[in-house]
Amino acid sequence: MLGCWLLYGACRSRRVEASRPVLEFTRVPPAEVNRSDKLDIIQGRVTGARPGQQIVLYAKTGMWWIQPLFNSPFTTIQPTSSWVNSTHLGSEYAALLVEPGYRPKAMLNALPTEGGEVAAVATTEGATSGPTVTAPLLFSGYEWRVRAAPSSRGDTLNIYDPSNAWTDPAGALHLLITKKADQWTCSEVALTRPLGYGTYSFVVRDTSHFEPAVVFAMFTWDYAGGDQNNREMDIEISRWGDPASQNAQYEVQPFYVPANVTRFAAPDGVLTHSFRWEPGRVSFRTASGSLPDPQSKVINERTFTAGVPSVGAESVRMAFYVYGNTASPLQNDSEVVIEKFEYFP
Repeated sequence: MLGCWLLYGACRSRRVEASRPVLEFTRVPPAEVNRSDKLDIIQGRVTGARPGQQIVLYAKTGMWWIQPLFNSPFTTIQPTSSWVNSTHLGSEYAALLVEPGYRPKAMLNALPTEGGEVAAVATTEGATSGPTVTAPLLFSGYEWRVRAAPSSRGDTLNIYDPSNAWTDPAGALHLLITKKADQWTCSEVALTRPLGYGTYSFVVRDTSHFEPAVVFAMFTWDYAGGDQNNREMDIEISRWGDPASQNAQYEVQPFYVPANVTRFAAPDGVLTHSFRWEPGRVSFRTASGSLPDPQSKVINERTFTAGVPSVGAESVRMAFYVYGNTASPLQNDSEVVIEKFEYFP
């Protein structure tokens, strides 16, 4: 009889252990103790989560601080069981799997333990080596993070090579699409901190020669802003695979709402693309030359007042990638040169 009870207890213990959720990190940001204003990406997976549970993230800089913002404390678990968000940098990082209704504290001296409304806790030290620990690219007086992870942007799997982004002696930023080992590799840079409302300006050399499958996007993105379409607003240079299409557009998300997209023809030569972001309003503008140029001519402009996101943990980005859903696939390497980026509050 004793043997049966021991066997039952062992089996029950294994069932309880197997039912416990498991948290893991799949991308760990760099360790940083001196610059908590910088943002980076943190990713992971959770096994055994129940419906309604969410992730709460913390970064440690002396104390544990909730991420990415006090008013954006939750990270959604995707249908694939993965999760991703931005975080300010710290010496250590923590992820909590919490029950619906959990109210996390903005600052902690010590992390909560598992039990009650906290279903699982995982911690990790900040990375000191590996693909996430790279020197920032300096351009126009700002630090930019260079993308190394693949993405499905462009209706295809795009591979990003950090060596495809660089600055020349004059300070201009070069982004490349190049074929390596019979595969197209792309480029993207992201500002390492949010700037919020204000005017964002990009001086870009001639893009009129791009093949139909090339996409150059200047946009905002916030992993924590899922309820506001990731706070995405775009200036995009592309024909989206159609040689007969106009080659540029302004856009607020979601793009499938016709009123959220304005297409136009961007001519050859140097152009200045900009947007002025204010509460409930974003105004896009494209002009010839490099502003302020007395000979500059307005090419196109459009103001949106519906669906405009509020500020959060967004970063401005520039991506140069391949659109794959087309009968006119990319044939040659391509390059875009951004002479200057400026921001004015």
